[in-house]
Amino acid sequence: MTNREGYLHTEGDLNLSESRESWNQSINDPASQAALKNDSDHFLHQALSTPCLDVLESAEGIRITNLSGKSYIDFHGNNVHQLGYHNEYIIGRVKEQLDTLAFCPRRYTNIPAISLAERLSALTDNALSRVLFAPGGTSAIAMAMKLARIYTGKYKTIAMYDSFHGASMDSISLGGEYVFQQGLGPLMAGSVHVPPVDSYRGMWFNPNNTEGGDLAYADYLEYIIQKEGDVGILVAETIRSTTVHVPSKAYWQRVREICDKHGVLLVFDEIPIGMGRTGTMFAYQHYGIVPDILVLGKGLGAGIIPMAAIVCKDELNVAAQVSLGHFTHEKNPLGAVAALAAFDYMESNNTLAHVAQAAEFMDNRLQAMKQRFAFIGDVRGKGLLWGVELVKDRSTKEKYTQSAEKILYKCLELGLSLKVSDGNVLCLYPPLIITLQELDEALNILEQAMVYANGGAE
Repeated sequence: MTNREGYLHTEGDLNLSESRESWNQSINDPASQAALKNDSDHFLHQALSTPCLDVLESAEGIRITNLSGKSYIDFHGNNVHQLGYHNEYIIGRVKEQLDTLAFCPRRYTNIPAISLAERLSALTDNALSRVLFAPGGTSAIAMAMKLARIYTGKYKTIAMYDSFHGASMDSISLGGEYVFQQGLGPLMAGSVHVPPVDSYRGMWFNPNNTEGGDLAYADYLEYIIQKEGDVGILVAETIRSTTVHVPSKAYWQRVREICDKHGVLLVFDEIPIGMGRTGTMFAYQHYGIVPDILVLGKGLGAGIIPMAAIVCKDELNVAAQVSLGHFTHEKNPLGAVAALAAFDYMESNNTLAHVAQAAEFMDNRLQAMKQRFAFIGDVRGKGLLWGVELVKDRSTKEKYTQSAEKILYKCLELGLSLKVSDGNVLCLYPPLIITLQELDEALNILEQAMVYANGGAE
């Protein structure tokens, strides 16, 4: 489906595909049907969420359960489910805080908020020693943008095409995902975009990623910075969380050099991929560099309380005269306790070591599927962040959106919830607490769905 501007809508954008209609008709539980109708009748309709897939009643561990009792292993979870649903240890800590201080008015502070700020700094080896909280990732991105203007005196932003950094007017101007921008007219002035690293398809002038690999992207970035002038901030996902492209270490080290050379703040948006998803606490720690600002969210609140933060270098503490955030729930004691409990849980249960073991298991299984199914063009990932790109022909790399839809809805039918990005990339983000046995169960469902999409043949 295309609009007047020629934008190709894919599954998930509008939820109007034939596969979605078949899925809607397959829900025959009267209570679920009634709830879905009430939802559609009362909520504003919007891309990416309306109509809803199902009605949930409960969630536990790696699974979500609907009104009729069907459960799904959740490989999506909006990336707030890193430590599983209804984590009793974390919930217990939050309940204790509820009995003491559930809300902290502005102009006051509280011990949990201070402790979380200290903990976040320590997790960066104190390279990033200043913290500011927000009630959501979009708001945290806005704070980073404000701080960059004040610190650099420059107003232009650079981000990647197809990137997502939040859904407010300023953040969709910064980001480059068209489905969020369409029909809204002029956006924030000074928003510049460059191509994201594509480790599979390469750049248009270097399609095979030869002669320097993804460093060509960095060279192009520097060219744009030089030509534009007045660029104060580069915001990027350290590793893209949707199509899961993993830049090289040389790329990010080169970008760090470029930003330093031209006085541009380097901001890593790790809202969906921080908190251990890539195998280190923060994804930038794979690359031997430190950003100027790190943005966190989603899993920071442990799937219980909306919580986000910017963590930045001490030298950026220059905006005392401006309210960068000024949010009612800024130093939220419940969110702070949830985050602290999440970090404690990860340390006590050696979560990062488990992620490394699970990543190897997942890589082996997905690579075996690639050998089995010709429509798998690429498998890529880090930790428990994986993407499987489906193509009609490996030589041409033409996207195979129909197969992605078939696999998505077959997985849902069989009890595995996942997401499709860019029309043809299966996004696989299991909770970090998933056991190898549970991971095997989920990947068996995925493989069964691939057999179905392949016409029942190998």
